Amino acid sequence: MRRRTFMRHSAGVAAGIGMLGLSACKGSGSQAEQQAQQEEVKELFFKISLAQWSFHKALFANEMDNLDFAATTKKEFGIDGVEYVNQFFKDKAKDLAYLGEMKKRAEDNGVRSLLIMIDGEGELGNATEKERKTAVDNHYKWIDAAKFLGCHSIRVNAGGEGTMEAIAGQVIKSLSDLGDYAATAGLNVIVENHGGYSSNADWLTGIMRTVNKGNVGTLPDFGNFCIKRDGPNPWEGNCVEVYDRYNGVRLMMPFARAVSAKTHEFDAEGNETETDYAKMMAIVKEAGYTGYVGIEYEGETMDEASGIRATKALLEKVGRI
Repeated sequence: MRRRTFMRHSAGVAAGIGMLGLSACKGSGSQAEQQAQQEEVKELFFKISLAQWSFHKALFANEMDNLDFAATTKKEFGIDGVEYVNQFFKDKAKDLAYLGEMKKRAEDNGVRSLLIMIDGEGELGNATEKERKTAVDNHYKWIDAAKFLGCHSIRVNAGGEGTMEAIAGQVIKSLSDLGDYAATAGLNVIVENHGGYSSNADWLTGIMRTVNKGNVGTLPDFGNFCIKRDGPNPWEGNCVEVYDRYNGVRLMMPFARAVSAKTHEFDAEGNETETDYAKMMAIVKEAGYTGYVGIEYEGETMDEASGIRATKALLEKVGRI
């Protein structure tokens, strides 16, 4: 054999041995390790954000300052999107200096301000026309604040007292008014299933179809599907009428501009005990949604930071299935 031919032959054998060795190395790990390696490279079909309500205990107890929320979200959890709750800066809607500081701190930490959840500004389904209009007017300043912060939406509640049909009629008028105003700012007005009739997805999506505005949509929450409680208001007492959460999210997703990943408790494997997250996120995926999914931890057995981390880990796990 000539030297040149021998060298080519030797190189080929060496390469073959090398490939065999490489294959052997690849096959030497356990099946679980190989699966873990595959999951590491598979990207989520959505982005993860953090709802400020996850820290409601710390914020109400003054253990956290509203201005520190964005930095904490990024530094402690590696999350780059935040969803504010107006309760934690209720008197600051028109305070541009304060809002400017909120915006600066978010931007300095590479955090995007996504939306403001609005509570306590009156019932958009109020039967009294004057009070309904007052509630609408009360929301305008939050649209302005959301625009200033760089958000894409405000979240509102579709509440009121009366029959299902009567409340729906008032809510339709209110959402139409707010939608028109928000359109001038390039923002969305989104409704969460948040107790009462709003937790009935048939009722809520019927309102969406009637309003029929591109910037008026929904914020499906995985956990808020109690329509009626035996207490004095939608948030007290035992639930006596509940809407199927999976069907509810499925119906709401075509109108969704955001998604709320509500969690309470977790089992030993890190799964949420009330919601099948693999099933729920499959519904979100099937709808073609690729936006932010906001962590909203409300549990009692973990501290808030641990609950946020557990929810993030669960979303990352099911998001790669």
